[in-house]
Amino acid sequence: MSNTVIEFENVSKQYRLGTIGTGTLTHDINRWWHLVRGKEDPYLQVGQVNDRSVKSTSDYVWALKDITFNVQQGEVVGIIGKNGAGKSTLLKILSRVTSPTTGSIRAKGRIASLLEVGTGFHGELTGRENIYMNGAILGMTKREITSKFDEIVDFSGIAKYVDTPVKRYSSGMTVRLGFAIAAHLEPEILVVDEVLAVGDAEFQKKAIGKMKDVSQGGGRTVLFVSHQLNSVAALCDKCVLMKDGTVNDIGGTSDIISKYLSFDEKPQISTWINKGDKYNNEFCTLTEISIVNENGDYVNQSVFANNQVFYVKIEFEVETLHSALCVGFAVYDTRDQLLFWSYNTDVSEDRIIPIQKGRNTFYAEFPKRVLNNGEYYIKPLISLHFISWIINPDSEVPSLHFTIMGGLSDSIIWNDKRPGILAPILEYKKQI
Repeated sequence: MSNTVIEFENVSKQYRLGTIGTGTLTHDINRWWHLVRGKEDPYLQVGQVNDRSVKSTSDYVWALKDITFNVQQGEVVGIIGKNGAGKSTLLKILSRVTSPTTGSIRAKGRIASLLEVGTGFHGELTGRENIYMNGAILGMTKREITSKFDEIVDFSGIAKYVDTPVKRYSSGMTVRLGFAIAAHLEPEILVVDEVLAVGDAEFQKKAIGKMKDVSQGGGRTVLFVSHQLNSVAALCDKCVLMKDGTVNDIGGTSDIISKYLSFDEKPQISTWINKGDKYNNEFCTLTEISIVNENGDYVNQSVFANNQVFYVKIEFEVETLHSALCVGFAVYDTRDQLLFWSYNTDVSEDRIIPIQKGRNTFYAEFPKRVLNNGEYYIKPLISLHFISWIINPDSEVPSLHFTIMGGLSDSIIWNDKRPGILAPILEYKKQI
């Protein structure tokens, strides 16, 4: 017996752009006649796909086009892609919120979906009433729902408000309850869209853990859409990459995430020079941040071996000297995960290079044998230490990109990426 629980076969979804209307009777009959014969809509221009970066020349667009893939029982499949790629439309078709224009989907078992905040809830009903209503929709008896009721309320953390109408809930409370219902009422297929991003970090961790338990312990299937790539990497063994309404690739999570990140259209720069008055403020102005080699020369191809020396150059102009002023940089991986910060004040007092009024240039030696094989980027930091930000790395600031080759460059065994984010070489001794 096949273990395939979801089968997408040439699934396409077409929408009409602009004002929705029936048009003319002749237009509608002609379009219907083509569709019932399995032919393409005569009013759709050939090749018109859902590319948001290009102005459409047709009244119609394919939100999905010829989607074909299978999902096996117990798999946790991540679906990733840029906004507008068709991820949510695909899940809505699977959940029968909307129907495909062409193609078919076959699914074995009950499907519980968490697609948008508040989906499936009746705002006038209480949390308790919505739990029973959702269970009934899934085909469960009242006794079965009652047996799960306490677990649902405990997981969602809304015990105090369970008899309050859902319309009074915050978006976070609504998502908590919606996920708890979907995960605990034992569906064969759990479909979760981006809504978990609304929850706090604690709830996201609980939700990821619950989805793991559902798949590994219960043998149920999970489809998970998220832009939080760390969550996708932690949860999913398999990924579907969507682009412009089509399936671009399917494979292992790590490989697919790397391919998705390669779609990034931001320029890969290793030098940024302030041409104007950007980041100007009462204390100082950042004039340059760049990656240079050990001779102080700018690098065009910022690719370094794990044991190679290079420097981060930071140049800034001080207008008003402040004793708490400090500068540095933050290092991130391609999943936007912060790896570490570095400030000029991190060293002992006798080694701190003083900041002076006027032009200042600092060179920070990047630590060797720390980062693993992969791509990274740097953002500048300038602040009044423990007081306030001048340049906050969470805002739109310049970023420099570089690549580390080799997890342990001198070793034949570990010439490529080692397991983990970091790849330090530690000294081992028999005694200390």
